[in-house]
Amino acid sequence: MNLRLILVLGLASGGLLILPAGSAQERPAAPKVMVQSDGTVEVPAQTVPMSPFLSPEAKAYVTQHLKDMQDPEILKQDAGVPRFMKGYLARDYQLFAVEKKDQKVGGVHAYVYTPKSGVSAKNKDRVLINLHGGGFSGCWPGCAELESIPVSALGGIEVLSVDYREGPDYKFPAASEDVAAVYQELLKTHKPQNIGIYGCSAGGMQTAMSLAWFQKHSLPVPGAVGILCASAGGIFGGDALYTAVPLGEARLSQPIVSGARPPLSYFSDTDPKDPMVSPIDSPEVLAKFPPTLVITGTRGFELSSALYTHEQLVKLGVETDLYVWEGLFHGFFYNMDVPESRDALNVIVKFFDRHLGRE
Repeated sequence: MNLRLILVLGLASGGLLILPAGSAQERPAAPKVMVQSDGTVEVPAQTVPMSPFLSPEAKAYVTQHLKDMQDPEILKQDAGVPRFMKGYLARDYQLFAVEKKDQKVGGVHAYVYTPKSGVSAKNKDRVLINLHGGGFSGCWPGCAELESIPVSALGGIEVLSVDYREGPDYKFPAASEDVAAVYQELLKTHKPQNIGIYGCSAGGMQTAMSLAWFQKHSLPVPGAVGILCASAGGIFGGDALYTAVPLGEARLSQPIVSGARPPLSYFSDTDPKDPMVSPIDSPEVLAKFPPTLVITGTRGFELSSALYTHEQLVKLGVETDLYVWEGLFHGFFYNMDVPESRDALNVIVKFFDRHLGRE
């Protein structure tokens, strides 16, 4: 055999694995990753498949979400409900038997959800405050209902979702003032350790901001909080900007500026380092947080900032639980027909059940 006609690639079961000459040359050379002097990495274009760890339902869900995020019409809101969320909301009302009361609490408009079967015995003195997502400019009541109905039904607990003031009509600190008013009203009938606060996206940010506001105004610390699909500050940055934004939202941010803050009108004219706006910048404020739940996904654009929030809380000795769902995007738990969504909701329910009521 002419050795010039074979290429020895390795051993297999004690024998030689040989291929005809020219096979190696036919394979296209892998594009090079370029590393600049400051550590900046230039990554060539890649094709990214769906994570093999997702359930079949989640794979279909992610695929549809990526397509929806490219359709401007389906992103529009009708009476505060984004069009792509309408099916999820209708499904919640099919799956969960809850009663909804439209009322004012502490002078602030809110929806109060309770299971139709009644609040469970262990939760009779407990209550959760939900702060809905929507970028401080919408998604009421869409996001509020999707974040509150399953938690109320699965947890057997009362959930009060706050219709806090948003932009562009209102600016900071309007939302913090509204949450504080609701909290103070609940303190008349509940011990602080029996009150939990949680929210997704803007609601997660507002949860952290509310804790800072409570500290400034000498209000007691609630029993536990959930910073979901968000961080304890308004910073966009880290690796997630370059991975999770295109992979989770099928969009690119142009230009992408790591460490920048979102251009939200609600925060115009604020000091970005003000702890009332960005608690993550104040170790003194963060150190006084109650037990905190952080939830994100590997395709959530908040991934890096959520991980950083968890790191800082742990460093300061705050009891903190972090859950990161593989292959899922910002606010993924809105679809209750996906196993991973139900898993996330169960984590939220169990977290508050474990921490509320502790002295």
